[in-house]
Amino acid sequence: MPHLAAVAAAVWARRTVVLQYRRWRAPEEIERRVEPYGLVLKAGRWYLVAGGTSGTRTYRVDQILEIRPLEEEFVIPDGFDLAGYWNGYLADFRARLHTAEALVRLTPEGGHRLGVTPTGTGWTEARVPIESIDHAHREFLRLGADVEVMAPAELRSRISETARNLTTRYEGCLLGRRFCRPGQQTPAPDTRTGA
Repeated sequence: MPHLAAVAAAVWARRTVVLQYRRWRAPEEIERRVEPYGLVLKAGRWYLVAGGTSGTRTYRVDQILEIRPLEEEFVIPDGFDLAGYWNGYLADFRARLHTAEALVRLTPEGGHRLGVTPTGTGWTEARVPIESIDHAHREFLRLGADVEVMAPAELRSRISETARNLTTRYEGCLLGRRFCRPGQQTPAPDTRTGA
């Protein structure tokens, strides 16, 4: 992170800065004039907590494209608590991120990969927070046969449809050493043997 030292210096000096910042939504590159209140390290990633015209905001330091310190100094508002703000920010982020939940059954391997503690040596049932049906569909497909989605019905139906499509695409294409060409339902003839 090329700008971490400059951000830290601005925090210590209580110096207002102008950030060129990359965010996930359009417009992706923005400019913000902010007062850097503090830095937080979470899971190996640095975050800047800063005040500005729209209130206190959080910025990922690795998404800062450029930082320009200004001569203007600032005072952190009375009563501002960095740890308290951060805990509130995380709670709000989780609430916005996980708007629903899925009921799933997991093998021990699936539970391990999803971070769910198994209840025995067999399948474990768990309620898992999800961001959206689309996101959960992609994430649960990564677990393959180690997960069975029980609810919501829309998610179970989408995964079932994907499994049917995959089965149709691949069934019958691997017989011995013969493989189908893309889009072909039966194996290609083996030209080496004339079969």
